[in-house]
Amino acid sequence: MKKIFCIGHATYDITIPIESFIIENTKTRFETFYECGGGPAATAAYLLGKWGQNVYFIGTLGNDYYKDKIIEEFKSVNVNTDLIDINNYGKTTFSYILANKNNGQRTVVSVKDKNLKYSKPNLAEKVDIILIDGTDYDIALNIIKNNPQAIKIIDAGRNTKEVIELAKQVDYLICSKSFAKEYTNINIDNNELSLLKKAYDLLEKGFKNKIAITLESAGVFTKEGDEYIQIEGIKVKSIDTTGAGDIFHGAFTYFITNNYDYITSLKYANITAGLSVTKIGTRNSIFDLNKVINYEN
Repeated sequence: MKKIFCIGHATYDITIPIESFIIENTKTRFETFYECGGGPAATAAYLLGKWGQNVYFIGTLGNDYYKDKIIEEFKSVNVNTDLIDINNYGKTTFSYILANKNNGQRTVVSVKDKNLKYSKPNLAEKVDIILIDGTDYDIALNIIKNNPQAIKIIDAGRNTKEVIELAKQVDYLICSKSFAKEYTNINIDNNELSLLKKAYDLLEKGFKNKIAITLESAGVFTKEGDEYIQIEGIKVKSIDTTGAGDIFHGAFTYFITNNYDYITSLKYANITAGLSVTKIGTRNSIFDLNKVINYEN
């Protein structure tokens, strides 16, 4: 079985479902909340473990309660945690999320220790598939350079110098609409094909790899040969969009790992992410593989 590294950010999420947004300077009581791990690379690793892959998570956690919960969750789906770096002086990132059940939108407040950084950047491990989210630049770059034969994928959500540099090193650049907007300075409209094409062309000029732009509920935009392709989002009732993009990247990595072609991998990743918004909480929102493959819109 192929060996997969998911390198990057892990957080612990506490999600509160709400019916409407909270008014400032008021008190509101809730009876229900959901808690589970989150973070782009960590969520992808969890999905890959749940779907039976040989996957390792590489990232940094503080030596605290949230670390214990995240590792326990990883182990429940057989994600290998041997390469996680535990920082005795830092605190694990955690997030409070307000999920509006009426429109599916969420508001996230994260607390991240700026000193939480992977302390062992020179790993000589060999691996077949690498998924990175742009966090922990040094370890990500080291593993990429040590594994030129590996298939490399980036979840490009933030338009930072480090993410851009890493994006130049991969085979598949799967970026958010916000990344594409900031990088190209084009105000992308999901319904304006000419703008999507223009932005794609600028991305293609800057990055010599396969590129896809995720468009949230509108699906994903890419190119195969000379043909521009927009894979439409599936029609579902959205109640919580938290982690949908991270789940997309994890699913795409699964299908590429298992020799599905590029467009089919995007289509199934699109379905996986679309289904995820029908449930609250990132880990709770990862459907079984057979539900994804057999899904009919």
